[in-house]
Amino acid sequence: MKFVDQAKIYARSGNGGAGCVSFRREKYIPKGGPDGGDGGKGGDIIFIASSQKNTLLKFHYNQHFTAKNGSPGRGRNQTGPSGPDLYVSVPAGTLIKDAETEALLADLDAPGATFTLLKGGRGGQGNARFKSSTMRTPRFAQPGEEGEAKRLLLELRLLADAALVGYPNVGKSTLISRLSAAKPKIADYEFTTLTPNLGVVGLGEDDSFVLADMPGLVDGASEGLGLGHQFLRHISRTRVLIHILDPVRMDLKKPTKDLDEIIKELNSYDPLLLKKPKLIALGKMDLEEGPIALAAFRKAAPRVKIYPFSSITGEGLEDLKWAMWEKVRR
Repeated sequence: MKFVDQAKIYARSGNGGAGCVSFRREKYIPKGGPDGGDGGKGGDIIFIASSQKNTLLKFHYNQHFTAKNGSPGRGRNQTGPSGPDLYVSVPAGTLIKDAETEALLADLDAPGATFTLLKGGRGGQGNARFKSSTMRTPRFAQPGEEGEAKRLLLELRLLADAALVGYPNVGKSTLISRLSAAKPKIADYEFTTLTPNLGVVGLGEDDSFVLADMPGLVDGASEGLGLGHQFLRHISRTRVLIHILDPVRMDLKKPTKDLDEIIKELNSYDPLLLKKPKLIALGKMDLEEGPIALAAFRKAAPRVKIYPFSSITGEGLEDLKWAMWEKVRR
């Protein structure tokens, strides 16, 4: 399934039904009064967040959502049926914005969350409503109110407990494939991960957390380079950030350089990201560069806890998994 995290749509709630002009006409009742009923209310547009969806793909093919109108009123004081509400299902984590101003209208940040975005128009009153001592035969009724219409921008921000961040090709996809049942594309070239992958990491019978493998960052991502904002906006909801370092690309003269650059990009995009709990892990410990890079990093930053691991041999994976869970649990 193609991953789509932004879409523009047009939504319109239903119009209210018109009130009815009618007069009671029955045998043996020569002077029947007005009996026109009210029109029915137009249908609302209601968005609901679903845990079963993880892409906005369908909104690229279906961009118009219109609720049904209310029906006109009828004689004998019968109110017209209201138009049914239209429920629009979106992935949990979807932001709904005004497409023109980008003002935030709703944040459906949990499965099952609902938001009535556009109210249907009120039904018009029938002529029976206007009968009075001075107006015994009103020959008019109200039209129904029009519904509301908006052009909307839907923006998905994935919900994950922890996210793997780092430069391209540092081993994030291989790691999530070892810790969960996720099956991301894995290859020995950069940017094999073009969209976020989610996997559930199990810890015994009852505990688990959602881990996200994010596309690799490049310098200048906060300014839109590489996957830029497309990547960075997804980690805004993540509880814990897992920085993955690569011993092959580590500068032994300045072992913290890659970590410092990634933190710089996060700060440029949103300083609040730096307040999230984080873990630092060094992968590819099965390579000869692994132990050398680990010793250099620990010497340069002796107070920083770093978790060495190898997704190939399994070394350090259990320690890293439980360290992630401890951060998430807190």
